[in-house]
Amino acid sequence: MCNTTCPTPGYGQGNTFVLIVVLFILLIIVGTTLLY
Repeated sequence: MCNTTCPTPGYGQGNTFVLIVVLFILLIIVGTTLLY
C-alpha cells in the first residue's frame, strides 16, 4: 500500500488513472442531476 510514489513501475499510473475515472463518473453524475 503506497500513496503517491511506488517502487513498482505502472502502479502509480494505474492509481492516477482510477482516480481520473472516478472523478469523471462523479462529474457525469453531478452534470445529470443539475440538468434534470
